[in-house]
Amino acid sequence: MKVNIKRIYEPAEKNDGYRILVDRLWPRGLTKESAKIDLWLKEVAPSTELRQWFHAGEGGFDEFKARYNRELKKNESLDTLQHLAEDRQVITLLYAAKDHEHNHAVILKEMLHGD
Repeated sequence: MKVNIKRIYEPAEKNDGYRILVDRLWPRGLTKESAKIDLWLKEVAPSTELRQWFHAGEGGFDEFKARYNRELKKNESLDTLQHLAEDRQVITLLYAAKDHEHNHAVILKEMLHGD
C-alpha cells in the first residue's frame, strides 16, 4: 500500500490512485467534477470544534495532533480508511489546507503507515 497526500487544488494525476477527500467541508471554488475524487470521507476529518480551535491559533500542531489522535481512536471511519488503504495499491488523501506540513492529512498518513 502506498499513501500519498495532496492538496485538492493540485491537478489530478494518474499515479494518485484512489482519491479520497478527507475534509469535513467541501473545498471552496471546486465543483465535484473538477475535484475528481473517488470518495469523500468527511467523517474522518477533525471535529468542527477541533478544526476551529486549531485555526484560531489557540494551540500548536503537536497539541492538535494529540487531540486529533484521541478523536480518531473513537472514529469508525478510520477503519474504513484503513481497509481502503489495504485494498488498493495507491491512495491519495486530499485536503484543502494551505499548509502542506501541518494538517490532518499528514496525521492520517502517519496512522495508516503506523509511524
